[in-house]
Amino acid sequence: MAGKPVRPVNAIDQTRRMLSLVTYLKERPGARVEDVARAFGISEDELVSDLDVLPMCGTSFRGGDLLDIDTDGERIWWHNPAALAAEAAEPLRLAADEATALLVAARAVSTLPGLRESDRQALLRATAKVETAAGEAAGASSRLSVTFESEGGVFADVDRAIAERRRLWIRYYSPARDEVTEREIDPIRLVSVGHTYVEAWCRRSEARRTFRLDRVAEIKILDEPSAPPEIELRDLSEALVQPAAEDPEVVVEVGPGGRWVAEYYPHDSADELPDGGLRITLRTPDPASLRRLALRLGRDGRIVSPPDLADSARQAAREALAAYDGIEAARTTRVVEADARGPHAVPDGPGDGPE
Repeated sequence: MAGKPVRPVNAIDQTRRMLSLVTYLKERPGARVEDVARAFGISEDELVSDLDVLPMCGTSFRGGDLLDIDTDGERIWWHNPAALAAEAAEPLRLAADEATALLVAARAVSTLPGLRESDRQALLRATAKVETAAGEAAGASSRLSVTFESEGGVFADVDRAIAERRRLWIRYYSPARDEVTEREIDPIRLVSVGHTYVEAWCRRSEARRTFRLDRVAEIKILDEPSAPPEIELRDLSEALVQPAAEDPEVVVEVGPGGRWVAEYYPHDSADELPDGGLRITLRTPDPASLRRLALRLGRDGRIVSPPDLADSARQAAREALAAYDGIEAARTTRVVEADARGPHAVPDGPGDGPE
């Protein structure tokens, strides 16, 4: 066959060329081999080699879905160009369990308080279509229901405040400090990273803060307009907590059983220790929140610095142990009193009965 010698094939270049070739041939039924080769700057032998591969491509490996392309040496014919048409695409198919989960979730969301009526109606219309398409599979979903707790109402209020650009008043529980505080916030956006959060400008701390919705004890939409300062939105796809360079530095030492801390907490460094543990340096806008980490680690780790945080962690551990000691002492007292009454004594309450 006429044409220049075949060049060494680069797989990436060939793939790009073949993708373009599909579009080119679809628009030019019966195209001449020499014209197509010239248009792509390749030899006729290279073009025929591509044409030998294209019939093995398609939307699936079932009959009619593969590209039916051939050549008589002079012209190229595509016998089923509709194989790649949008109308030939496979409709989405849901298994029975997938349809059930989708319908239950859709009905639950449609009951959220504060949901915009237009959104609710659109969701109900989409749900009806899925029910029709699901047929018998939709029956199981009607016997299931999901009830949103307080977080659902909080979500609706936050969503409404963001849409209407209004400030929020909240009572918020902080587990790190074990306290409930009142504050006004200018909501910026809702984010979901394991739990649902609202990122907002906190008027109490005059800084950006992230609040977990299930820790909001009370919420009110205020008449004041929401006016957060212009701040760059962070990419929260990797993690919710993304320390900044100006955040306080904390040093934690962990034994072999606490090495997981380096995997779950963003850190500046993790240096090996002789016993197989790590000395981890990290930054956090709220160092006090790491007291819970210290308690969780127990003998597998400790806070080294800053000194005041290390002291508060030790104090929290002592208080926790004292609480356990108090429970054990009370339990021991009840056992002694029961023994003193004799083996046939009747327990005073359900807590004194056999385990």
